[in-house]
Amino acid sequence: MRAVRRPEVRLPELVAYDGGELEEDGDYDGLEFADADWARQSARGARFMDCALRRCGLDGTVLGRARIIDSVLSGVRGVGTDLSGASLRDVEVSDARLGGTQLHGAVLERVVVRGGKIDFPNLRSAKLRDVAFEGCVLIEADFAGAELERVTFDDCTLARIDFSEARMKDVDLRGAAAVDIARGIDRLSGAVISTTQLMDLAPAFAAQAGVRVE
Repeated sequence: MRAVRRPEVRLPELVAYDGGELEEDGDYDGLEFADADWARQSARGARFMDCALRRCGLDGTVLGRARIIDSVLSGVRGVGTDLSGASLRDVEVSDARLGGTQLHGAVLERVVVRGGKIDFPNLRSAKLRDVAFEGCVLIEADFAGAELERVTFDDCTLARIDFSEARMKDVDLRGAAAVDIARGIDRLSGAVISTTQLMDLAPAFAAQAGVRVE
């Protein structure tokens, strides 16, 4: 297993954002967004470089095709956040509380997701490379058709995950606290699991192979 290359985010001295609404295709550099409410605002195609987003509300926020680079997201929360087709590179996400986040077609490279809970994230056809999930809860995450390379799930709870048609390389599930795969058990080629996880997943493997266990 090749090790995940983690982001090394070193933020410069940040300037507090003036509190105005986000703009589509906006360019945000070296800014700190603290306790902002971006509900139903649109920053489609915007670029966030060397930024910190702390405790921001993202209910229905549109960030499709946005680029988030060398930035930290701490305590963000929201339902229905649209990050479809977005690009996250060298990003640290901590203690996020998100539901129904749209990340289909997104590209995540050198990203750490630490703590928090993410319900029903849509990662269909996304590309994840050098992504570390640490101590977080993922409920019904949809990785259908996604590409995962050098991805880890240390101390995470994975509930009813969908790996249908996913492609994996150097994906390490051994550190996960719980692994519940609803679909795509046949797509684990390229992943490594522990002996205990093998026993837990044995019924799913047997069902996939058409074996009846009595």
